[in-house]
Amino acid sequence: MTSETKPHLTRAHVTELLRGMIRIRRFEDKCAELYTREKIRGFLHLYDGEEAVAMGVIPVLGPKDRVVATYREHGHALARGVAMGPIMAEMYGKANGCSGGRGGSMHLFDASTNFYGGNAIVGGGLPLAAGLGLADRMTGQRNVTACFFGEGAVAEGEFHESMNLAELWDLPVLWVCENNGYAMGSALARTESQTDIHAKAAAYGIESEVVDGMDVVAVEAATRRVVAKIRETGRPYLIEARTYRFRPHSMFDAQLYRDKAEIAEWRNKGPIVRFQGWLLENGLIHEAEIAQITEEIDAEIAEAVEFAEAGQWEPVETLTKHVMAEGFTAPVAAPETDAEVIETTYREAVKLAIREAMTKDDRVFLMGEDVGAYGGCYAVSKGLMAEFGEERIRDTPLSESGFTGAGIGAAAAGMRPIVELMTVNFSMLALDQILNTAATIRHMSNGQFSCPVVIRMATGAGKQLAAQHSHSLEGWYAHIPGLKVLTPATLEDARGMLLTALECPDPVLIFENVMLYNMAGKIAANAGAVEIDKAAIRRPGKDVSLITYGGSLFKTLEAAEALAAEGIEAEVIDLRILRPLDTETILASVARTRRAVVVDEGWRTGSISAEVSAVITEGAFWRLDAPVGRVCTVEVPIPYAAHLEQAAIPQVSGIVAAARAAMGKE
Repeated sequence: MTSETKPHLTRAHVTELLRGMIRIRRFEDKCAELYTREKIRGFLHLYDGEEAVAMGVIPVLGPKDRVVATYREHGHALARGVAMGPIMAEMYGKANGCSGGRGGSMHLFDASTNFYGGNAIVGGGLPLAAGLGLADRMTGQRNVTACFFGEGAVAEGEFHESMNLAELWDLPVLWVCENNGYAMGSALARTESQTDIHAKAAAYGIESEVVDGMDVVAVEAATRRVVAKIRETGRPYLIEARTYRFRPHSMFDAQLYRDKAEIAEWRNKGPIVRFQGWLLENGLIHEAEIAQITEEIDAEIAEAVEFAEAGQWEPVETLTKHVMAEGFTAPVAAPETDAEVIETTYREAVKLAIREAMTKDDRVFLMGEDVGAYGGCYAVSKGLMAEFGEERIRDTPLSESGFTGAGIGAAAAGMRPIVELMTVNFSMLALDQILNTAATIRHMSNGQFSCPVVIRMATGAGKQLAAQHSHSLEGWYAHIPGLKVLTPATLEDARGMLLTALECPDPVLIFENVMLYNMAGKIAANAGAVEIDKAAIRRPGKDVSLITYGGSLFKTLEAAEALAAEGIEAEVIDLRILRPLDTETILASVARTRRAVVVDEGWRTGSISAEVSAVITEGAFWRLDAPVGRVCTVEVPIPYAAHLEQAAIPQVSGIVAAARAAMGKE
């Protein structure tokens, strides 16, 4: 151990360590009191007993290092330097809180100190931390991301996926497991076959060690040495800090799973009692000084409470603020009438966009299963690894939650990742990261953090891949605030929507229908970004509006031609973006035609077609001459046999029949 990595136990330093732990403890004591007075609501998870871990780790970090915490993060936030007043105001839910009252106790954020928030999903912050480390790794920054989690998180797949990624990619992350013995009410020995957490990290090749989490000097000594090592090697390291929480899991917890004698035994060797006693015994501090420290801290807490009490509630009028970035305008390319025209396919159009984006912006990279050496499941990225190298065309393990979360973290750190999920069914494994982190981080942080990630995936049926590879679940994602959901159907959109999505400051999901990849056509060689906020009229008409998206567009256009032969002029609307829906174009079309049929490859119940029907009913009911018709996938898992698969999904004949019915010509 070099002199630079040793704790310098000067009188001033040990006083600050003690002050920091007492400050955390007394702040939380006040929070517990305020909870009983119903000033703080929701879940309240207190850090009482674990103060040595936060104070031993976080002050060692530099200002550019990042911290990812858990739902028990008040101590982490205070140790990191987040001001106590805004923390307390956040606990109240006030607008002057560190997260604007949008996060509460479990979601404290502070961009000024690189505090990336608490995470209420057990293990949910680990992939985010991996992504933050990936951003530093790719940009050559010598920063460290410290990620805190409890021993309960090691049972989650995200722990194992993140450990694998960290070792595989040499990510500069300090993993800190605060092993307090109980995952909510379950003792570690009752839930884990291997109770040595550090051994689990070691199994992935990650250096790890155990430290006494009740000894602040031991924690700090280990952290100084480990952080210096991470900066030197750029490799991950795990510290298992064995500690104990004196209070319940949350304020709702009756603690029926442990007895009072056990708690009392641990309190007698608690971090403050232990360190303070050692300082007094060795004459490094005196009782009068401790009293003065306590008095100063109590005064700070009183000021924090006053700050929270005086704070205003966020106006209801700004309820939807910070769901998406405000003022973003799509960088639409000006069309050139004399541009060279090339023959290409949908697949190649997507590849052209990826190549163009990566050439222009070093922050852009592609990651996903088999996107590199294999060239992508649908050959979209074939050849790109040879052009851009393995760092930027990044093959991932088969761990959707882990690598999607890493992409989200890299985006939050300023990169522009394109995450490819092989098929929409597999995206369910990443839903936690998409819903609970990507879609929420801007809102919960009160606009302090954004997540400009682009997630592409294949969707739809028609290739006899059966139920687990063939569904159309884009409607599920269109239900989630905080996301943009795109469904490019044309060559221009396949290329241009991706380019625009990479400029968007919010998470964008792009659903590419599997039946379109081989579609060939002509496109301007210099075709660029397109707007992504509007539906498109693909065929004008006056008798009935056929509203669709993605893979069903061309079936709908074919149906419109068949209807024209019967004297029915159908207007075909390509929705293009499912969230947010372009309701203006939908309602304007229905106002002209007075009839509508929605074609949706999703299931009928709870579908995009249901949403569009509701929009029409609410906005144009008195203009309708017929009920809104719907053509959807039959409500069965997609079958394997070709004739059953085709019978399950919308076809031209069904669209024609629905349009005839709307016209009263059944």
